[in-house]
Amino acid sequence: MREERASFWGGLGTAVPLVLGYLPIAFSFGVAATRSGLSVAEAFALSLIIYAGAAQFLAIALIAAGAPVAVAAFTLVAMNIRHVLYGPALMKRVGADARRQHAWAWSFMLTDEVFGAALGALARGRVFSEPFMFGLGLGAYAAWLAGTLVGAYAGAGALDGWPAVSAGLGFRLPALFLALLLSILQRAQLPVIAVAAVAVVVVTWAWSGTAGLLAGMIAGAVAGVAGLGRHAE
Repeated sequence: MREERASFWGGLGTAVPLVLGYLPIAFSFGVAATRSGLSVAEAFALSLIIYAGAAQFLAIALIAAGAPVAVAAFTLVAMNIRHVLYGPALMKRVGADARRQHAWAWSFMLTDEVFGAALGALARGRVFSEPFMFGLGLGAYAAWLAGTLVGAYAGAGALDGWPAVSAGLGFRLPALFLALLLSILQRAQLPVIAVAAVAVVVVTWAWSGTAGLLAGMIAGAVAGVAGLGRHAE
């Protein structure tokens, strides 16, 4: 294993697929934010501070619907509470001897996709390092901010004449999740994924999509902690 593969530049290289996925999604968010009445600065601030993809689209939907600030804040926190677990889960994967002096900084950039890309890199034999995590995280973060800014400046009417492009941008987020899932998928993970999928479908059908997502996250986490699927390893 060559050390430069775990360098800052190696992290940036690993972030390239995320950058290609983030730019159009963030552009779409910027346009959606200005369509909802937010200013360019407000749209950019949401990406700068929240930096949570789907939760940002939910945030502008709640703002547009006039939801109380307390309700919107609780909903976003509940939707993104999983991010608190990414840092400890990653450090457990790399071992107790891994350096974590600056974890307070690079852990902020652990989105779903960055976390998945880091796990995928480790699964392919790359050596963990903090410079690598900074390169991976900053590449994705910069792409999200840049896409948001360009989309916000493009304004409300930017995609009105291009409905196919607008629909394609909306599909990029689930497509990015699916690509990351397939890149790290192992046989032992299938039972946990199945449990989460069933919970999402059942609760979404019985209640709502938001409740379904929360149920899926909780069910998958419980199944994973319970060791479901370990026998398949």
